[in-house]
Amino acid sequence: MAEAEDRYTKDGTTDLKGNPSVKKDTGTWKACPYILANECCERLAYYGMSTNLVNFMKDRLNEGSAAAANNVTNWSGSCYITPLIGAFLADAYLGRFWTISSFMMVYIAGLTLLTLSASVNGLKPKCVDGKCHPTGSQTGTVFVALYLIALGTGGIKPCVSSFGADQFDENDSVEKKSKTSFFNWFYFSINIGALIASSVLVYIQTNVGWSWGFGIPAVCMAIAVVSFFSGTRLYRNQKPGGSPLTRIAQVLVASVRKWQVQVPEDKSFLYELTDKESAIEGSRKLKHSNQFKFLDKACVETQVDKDVGPANPWRLCTVTQVEELKSIVRLLPIWASGIVFSTVYSQMSTMFVLQGNTLNPHIGPHFKIPAASLSIFDTLSVIMWVPIYDRILVPVVRSITGRERGFTQLTRMGIGLVISIFAMLAAGFLEIVRLHIIHRDNLYDSTDYIPISIFWQIPQYFLIGAAEVFTFIGQLEFFYDQAPDAMRSMCSALSLTTNALGNYLSTLLVTIVTHITTKNGKLGWIPDNLNRGHLDYFYWLLAILSVINFLVYLLISNWYTYKKTEDDFEDDMGNGAGKD
Repeated sequence: MAEAEDRYTKDGTTDLKGNPSVKKDTGTWKACPYILANECCERLAYYGMSTNLVNFMKDRLNEGSAAAANNVTNWSGSCYITPLIGAFLADAYLGRFWTISSFMMVYIAGLTLLTLSASVNGLKPKCVDGKCHPTGSQTGTVFVALYLIALGTGGIKPCVSSFGADQFDENDSVEKKSKTSFFNWFYFSINIGALIASSVLVYIQTNVGWSWGFGIPAVCMAIAVVSFFSGTRLYRNQKPGGSPLTRIAQVLVASVRKWQVQVPEDKSFLYELTDKESAIEGSRKLKHSNQFKFLDKACVETQVDKDVGPANPWRLCTVTQVEELKSIVRLLPIWASGIVFSTVYSQMSTMFVLQGNTLNPHIGPHFKIPAASLSIFDTLSVIMWVPIYDRILVPVVRSITGRERGFTQLTRMGIGLVISIFAMLAAGFLEIVRLHIIHRDNLYDSTDYIPISIFWQIPQYFLIGAAEVFTFIGQLEFFYDQAPDAMRSMCSALSLTTNALGNYLSTLLVTIVTHITTKNGKLGWIPDNLNRGHLDYFYWLLAILSVINFLVYLLISNWYTYKKTEDDFEDDMGNGAGKD
């Protein structure tokens, strides 16, 4: 009997036909190479067309610095809002496998159209003496392509990391330990793709042409599709649990309808199914927590509830359903703290590139490195730090703290927030030096490069990469781990929306700063000619916002209480919950 139980996973996962997943034949690291290769190729495609996008906007669409930066951050923000659509479909109806499969097709359509807009006469703008003059329809075609890509990536982003983590059974102690490593190597795969994109593809875009520079990402996305489907028979799939938004609404409605009902002191009287399984498909039962007690009214069973027969979910909810909503509410302050961090991160594709465009890019007498390719050092930083974190830092910290993960997830994210402050300081100090040389040599209107090597930007890129390893990977794991089982795609999407709001906040800050600093005919902090601007002031502003954000994070992380399931007894996360 025990052998029969050990034959199948215990977390409710199934194969593609709906049969229980056989442990030895599915999931774990044997399924992950296909998922990691898919993510590597998809990120290569994404970063291959987005890393240098600000220069494409300036050169081919004839936009100014501020307009190009805002268009890129708005589009990038949309790429992190659309995951809410994909996540909802995955959790509610389609499951993660079919959601990823469907949206990959939309993604390829967008990349194909973008390639055509850069290569086909009539779709690409006419350029005379290095000056391009796009028509409205040509500009429109580019933006249609970009937002198809945003929709496609939105269906994939929130599902792939969760789908990969689904390959490890949380009820198996050996497999559960591998899950943290999966998130580290998942992010490692992302950055292998980004490394190729920010070096080879940016060079091709700058020196060969945009048609090749966008065509290669389209081919890479096709390879991603092949890789993903190649592992189909090995995948474990979580069943969709129905609309999470409906369940949230039911708890809120039931709580309001019972606003006068007293919650019993003995929480064992609160309504929950007696079965081992939760009423929610694909979800374990959650233990009751003492926060947000008003919501507990939704699971108080009154005499009216008993008299009407089968429970009406709009009047009576289970403890697990109520705890789902509590988990989401607890996540929101942590989620909000990632917005400023994402604003800092977004500078790599905008202000760092514009700053780098003015610096000396020469390596020897004949080779020039494009400014956008400097993001390779962010990628190299991540590739260096992931193994160091996984193989060195975690074991060392584990020996000190006794926690399986080494750092708690909240501590890990906090370290990244601190590192991001130093990234802005490094960028600001370089800008001070750049402006000093411009003033000293009277280079305000010079069209030549400033006599500072572009490689002085490496520290700011390197620090951003180190911050990513702590904060972004920490977020991936934290939002998957702390999400209710049937809302994991939604919570992964929620974590991604910090990137969206970070990009939008960057746009808002640039707009406000430009509006305020250009009054009375002044050029402002971020003019088209950065030699006459004060980009350093913008970096100081971001550093100050990051310090304030970190101080607020310390308060909310101390308040946070980790989720507990019925299967959890002595999890290392629960010890001193939230005291980071």
